[in-house]
Amino acid sequence: MDSLVADELDLQLLQALQLDGRAAFSRIAGVLGVSDQTVARRYARLRTSGGLRVIGVTDGTRLGRTRWYLRLSCTPDAAEGLATALARRPDTSWVGLTSGGTEVLCVMVARSRDERDSLLFDKLQRTPRVTAVSAHCLLHTFYGGSLGWFTKSRILAPEQVAALAPPPVDPPGADPVVLDATDELLLAALERDGRTPVTELRKVTGQSESAVRRRLEQLRRSGVLFVDVQFDSGLIGYETKATLWLTVTPSALASVGAALAEHREIVFAAAITGPSNVVAVAVCRDTSGLYRYLSERIGALDGVQQVETAPILRQVKQLTYEGPR
Repeated sequence: MDSLVADELDLQLLQALQLDGRAAFSRIAGVLGVSDQTVARRYARLRTSGGLRVIGVTDGTRLGRTRWYLRLSCTPDAAEGLATALARRPDTSWVGLTSGGTEVLCVMVARSRDERDSLLFDKLQRTPRVTAVSAHCLLHTFYGGSLGWFTKSRILAPEQVAALAPPPVDPPGADPVVLDATDELLLAALERDGRTPVTELRKVTGQSESAVRRRLEQLRRSGVLFVDVQFDSGLIGYETKATLWLTVTPSALASVGAALAEHREIVFAAAITGPSNVVAVAVCRDTSGLYRYLSERIGALDGVQQVETAPILRQVKQLTYEGPR
């Protein structure tokens, strides 16, 4: 990548895209008070030099699917190969290396019980040099999904946020949303590029532009589809990432989760099954910042009994596999 020094306008654009990744450059430009061409140039620069990706994400929970957080302990020589193999699977959405290269973390969203059991009880158990497998079912998300990290930057004024905010998402229905073949094609195309124009989506799906627009609106309003922003946080001064495994008193789960959701450092937080009943991902400027966050903010939360910290050394996959990074 070329060197990049992000300025205030870059950060404004990142938050604008987090709010609505499919917003037209003209709409973003009007809110930011710059020209359409300036927004287009900045977007291209962030993609080239900062690894910016705007992608469509399918929320499996709206489809009745269950998410699992897997901790896989292995010998150091096996970690990267295992992470790469998991990243190629269509049922994994996030894969990372932690703990000095001896642990692989993986988020799996299985379409069926058989698919889940095949990975947990068959493939992983038979994988050479995997020394332990720990699976945690995600019960409730406190922060994450469409509420990305850049939502917390607060570099945009409240009136700018309101101008860019997409329509509200409907509450979950009693029954899961059912996708058809056209929906699957649409979602797959948006996973590759969340800003794919409707003219291209029409070609992919074989539907008219008006039909594509209607279905996009329905998928976003139902919560099945949201648009996320991926960007190298190290390029804006946040170099240290860590997974936090918290053991929390059951009666304090809701209050601790709500507090984590408000913390600037937290990218993701959820209640899970297992001895550590909350998992979170924190992003800090450096290791000193992580220490202060753990000692001053996590340490101050009533109900937190124990914290295990696992630095994230490398992110191998985030929804779409592009090889180890």
